[in-house]
Amino acid sequence: MGFKDKFKQQYAQTYMNKYGDRLTQVQGKVLSIKVEEKAILWIFHKLLATIVVKPEGSKSITKCVYKKNRWFKKVTFISVLQGHNVVIQGLKGKKGKDNRENIEIMNIRNLTTKRDLVPVEGAPKVQRVRQDRRYR
Repeated sequence: MGFKDKFKQQYAQTYMNKYGDRLTQVQGKVLSIKVEEKAILWIFHKLLATIVVKPEGSKSITKCVYKKNRWFKKVTFISVLQGHNVVIQGLKGKKGKDNRENIEIMNIRNLTTKRDLVPVEGAPKVQRVRQDRRYR
């Protein structure tokens, strides 16, 4: 194993130890989306996207938030519209905090347009998993 591989493995292990219990994934239809862009003095750009998703086979809804700040360059975001099927990968809020029910978005996979917010190399195509309700 080379130096780069050891470094990547150590980084991944540390990340899993810190956030492993909070990692989550939601797949479903987008009920609503709100994207707010703000520029401060044409130098500092902020993006806040709030997405409400109804998971497949569930009556509940999930609120997901994506925040991004960048200097000098405008922040980019993929096209997500109401009714699109999405897979959202992110972190649940910490226990005891106000945002414990929200999901902090790390990546969005739009299954309708087949686009990713953060492209993942070598990732297999997402296949829908249908659960057979007879065996529950």
